[in-house]
Amino acid sequence: MRQMPDPFLYDFRPVTSDDLPLLRSWRARPHVVEYWGPPEVGDAEESLADPRIAMWIVSHPSAGPSRPIAYAQDYSPHDWEGHHFAYLPAGSRGIDQYIGEPDLIGIGHGSAFVQAHCARLFSGGARAVGTDPHPRNLRARRAYEKAGFTEASGPVDTLWGRAILMENRR
Repeated sequence: MRQMPDPFLYDFRPVTSDDLPLLRSWRARPHVVEYWGPPEVGDAEESLADPRIAMWIVSHPSAGPSRPIAYAQDYSPHDWEGHHFAYLPAGSRGIDQYIGEPDLIGIGHGSAFVQAHCARLFSGGARAVGTDPHPRNLRARRAYEKAGFTEASGPVDTLWGRAILMENRR
């Protein structure tokens, strides 16, 4: 029986400009493009320059010493007019993420690092965390459920595309 990654061993370090080539290579991978769109849309350099978005490179010792495995970001949905998570209480965070390394998909990293990210946000005072997977992304939806999220709405059209709204409340 395979042991799931320990969510308390994930390292989240802030993205720097030195990480942009890595993020561009991950964004060009088919499993990321499928749900994040073409790599030139929402370029990481633009997000890095946006003070509303906290960007993270995620690693875990089981993947190898200091090997980056995933990207995560969090933000206040109240910083965007008309955001679909604006109904969440003040202090809530929205999150988006993907596993960049295809050989690490399907072995438990998704739900484990999302759980770790939420724990970090809750310990920092977040009252709720929202995420918005594409309705067809069943793998992500299952990972979010394992990480403590529940579905808040069926498919909706958002400013960023079609999504299922999911919440994790403290």
